[in-house]
Amino acid sequence: MSSGRQSVVRGSALTDRMHKDLDLLRRHVTLLKVVEEHQPIGLIRLAKRSGYPQHRVRYTLRILEQEGLVLPSQKGAVTTARAKRFREKLRVLLEEMKRTLESLKDSL
Repeated sequence: MSSGRQSVVRGSALTDRMHKDLDLLRRHVTLLKVVEEHQPIGLIRLAKRSGYPQHRVRYTLRILEQEGLVLPSQKGAVTTARAKRFREKLRVLLEEMKRTLESLKDSL
């Protein structure tokens, strides 16, 4: 049996969107963390440090900027005070989701 994303329900409209959204959230959070740890950081360096291709990094930076979590600077992206609050709220939300997923799993 396969593990992780290659589960039995791959290809299902019921689960594919969830996988895509989680992958996107993982990338956004990973890149936010790299910016926090290495700021200011430019696109090329951010792509190298994260392992994501530049076009995906560029898209994520745009999203993080729209959310008010990063700002561009002459030397590269920097985080805002809002980034820390976002991570704290996300941690709480993920705990809630974890409980929801456990309950759903138990009901199967």
